[in-house]
Amino acid sequence: MLILLPPSEGKNEPSRAKALKLSALSFADQLTQAREKTLKKYSSVDQSKCDFAAKIYSGVLYQSLDYGSLSPAAKKRADKSIVIISAAFGALRLNDVIPYYKFKIDAKAWKAPLATALEGLDSQLVIDARSSTYATVWTPEPKTTVAIRVFTKVNGQKKVITHMSKKYRGEVARYLVAGANNPKSPQELLALLKKKFNCTLVKPEGKKPWFIDLIV
Repeated sequence: MLILLPPSEGKNEPSRAKALKLSALSFADQLTQAREKTLKKYSSVDQSKCDFAAKIYSGVLYQSLDYGSLSPAAKKRADKSIVIISAAFGALRLNDVIPYYKFKIDAKAWKAPLATALEGLDSQLVIDARSSTYATVWTPEPKTTVAIRVFTKVNGQKKVITHMSKKYRGEVARYLVAGANNPKSPQELLALLKKKFNCTLVKPEGKKPWFIDLIV
């Protein structure tokens, strides 16, 4: 199971005097060069103060994930299963140590490096909880990918939820890593999520992935 998350606009500034070490980050072999090139464009990033990505990202999605309150076993599953698509670092794990940064992703610059770095990860079930901006940077195999959409119902009609969809995507990610289950198909994922959420599975059309539609 691979869970793809966006970063968050809201970030905490680290107080620890711990320097950034690019060679220690996930996917270092494939992404260090692109990371160096990106950071050179943004000299204002203070690379002398860093903390875990799980503590840096502070937006609605990460508040719902609430990594710090997970059990040790759930944290291990989260560290292994979750990949964050980042404007500064391409792809990260929650336990990667990074500085505070504030800029938008250059999708064109990251597409080729991420295609190499993430190659083969979509052979497993991919739960895609990214926002549209970050979903364009890497496209996993549609047959094994389930994107999470969030709706409410108004007068019986489904209506897309935008900003607060992050909250529910964070809840889905937390639920998945908090349990010991490892769904291997869209149908298994649906059966698991239906225990907590009001949701339906939508079959893929053309090059689109599967969708889990949450109704909140």
